[in-house]
Amino acid sequence: MLPVEPIIPNALSKYIEGLKAHDVKQIGSTLADSIQFVTPARTMGKDEILAFLAALYSGFPDWRYEHESPKRLKNGSYAVKWKQGGTHTGHIEFPGYDGVPPTGETVVIPEHSFFYKVINNELVEIRPDPIPGGAPRGIFEQIGVEIPPL
Repeated sequence: MLPVEPIIPNALSKYIEGLKAHDVKQIGSTLADSIQFVTPARTMGKDEILAFLAALYSGFPDWRYEHESPKRLKNGSYAVKWKQGGTHTGHIEFPGYDGVPPTGETVVIPEHSFFYKVINNELVEIRPDPIPGGAPRGIFEQIGVEIPPL
């Protein structure tokens, strides 16, 4: 008998599709109002997450994502291993920080996992594995921002 693939919550599937399509509205529809995006430097809420993604797609119109199939973890969370990157050809301005004009730099983020907690078919927590050069901080480091905001 073949192993059964774990069922991935609709919110996580829709979130992944939204990322790939650069559809900030769709991404927002998957996030709980109380969502937390947790990095070692700071924790962002829903509005900050969506503003960050809008700025990312403005600064990197060709930003692309590749990923492995989501894996269900014992605690009911999910892990997705991502590869991502793009070329900085547009102005990027994260709210509260100085904007960065296009550098032409190609950013390649090292493959790493993001962990997602889903409750009531909404993402309530996103936590990237904090590896050197990982997203989101690695994006800023690779375009020469001295003190990345994330």
